[in-house]
Amino acid sequence: MANQAFLNVWLKEFPEDAVLERLGAFLGAVPYSQKLPGFRYLEVRALDSSESPVLELDLRATPLDAAGIVELVKPHVHDDSSYVVRASWDLWERAGEPPKNEQTPQELIIVCNTEGYDDGIWKESGHFEVDLGLEHFFTGHGGLLGIRQTRPAPQSPEEALFLESMKLPANLQTYKDNTRENIKRVFDWVRRIETELPVDRVKLWSEGEENLEARMEEIIAAR
Repeated sequence: MANQAFLNVWLKEFPEDAVLERLGAFLGAVPYSQKLPGFRYLEVRALDSSESPVLELDLRATPLDAAGIVELVKPHVHDDSSYVVRASWDLWERAGEPPKNEQTPQELIIVCNTEGYDDGIWKESGHFEVDLGLEHFFTGHGGLLGIRQTRPAPQSPEEALFLESMKLPANLQTYKDNTRENIKRVFDWVRRIETELPVDRVKLWSEGEENLEARMEEIIAAR
């Protein structure tokens, strides 16, 4: 199964009377897709994750901006609640048959945890946690990218074909450039979050990398 990449953000403080403002600021910084703009799903839970949602809305027919989400959340602001939204952002990928490089909408899942929700889960997971999508959008396939290229044996016929195509210098350079653009999109978003909100710390991590942020920085630096 493919690995996922994540972003966790802890704020310096997150009192109940600041929830709407900070939720709005965080969502306002989301670089959502030009092809599929807006937030397309909203879920509100109270107390903990075992409880049924107190509000669940499919917004695909009428996607909302940050202000629209905040308006829907207003009646449900408490210090023991969680707010989940889904959107899409545009990332480069090499896919299709024959393979081609293009920017495509990829799902973002954003969770906002207030400090009384689920026994203070924010301490471990952050006030905001984001599922960024598949790890390979930011690290590449097959250990090809970065200073210390590992190039393990292919794990499938599809990966073998991909690695063979990357023997062409033009294909490899395009793949490097596109992956770097994806990484820069993450880093630019983090910088904007740090500008808009009183951030204490952030963590970028994934299921397959020991240190995702360092791996991405290495890929940006490699030539």
